[in-house]
Amino acid sequence: MPEGKVDAVERLRPDKGTVVFVGDGINDTPVLAAADVGVAMGALGSAAAMDVADAVLMDDNVRKLPTAIRIARKCMRIVYQNTVFAIVIKLAVLLLSALGLANMWMAVFADVGVTLIAVANAVRAYTVR
Repeated sequence: MPEGKVDAVERLRPDKGTVVFVGDGINDTPVLAAADVGVAMGALGSAAAMDVADAVLMDDNVRKLPTAIRIARKCMRIVYQNTVFAIVIKLAVLLLSALGLANMWMAVFADVGVTLIAVANAVRAYTVR
């Protein structure tokens, strides 16, 4: 029953760390919300389960979960790379402009150029298999 599943997730959390629950039905909605990471099965699953889940596997194949985790980890690495890259470049141009060494073209690169490079870097996430 759903209540038993939620209780089991609550019992696992203090001892084991992060709890991931994979479910597909309306009865799984409370436990998907209670788990640290809820994964719903999308093709045959209920809309309520997909609404509360953190991730949805669209082809109902639980064997795709490791691939989804790899994609998520790669995406987060790319997000961190893009964020650090943008901040470093913008701070460098800000410092150069404070010293009177930066011109308008450097400011344009710090804004538009960094955005284009970040987008090109983000395209790499699509190549994960």
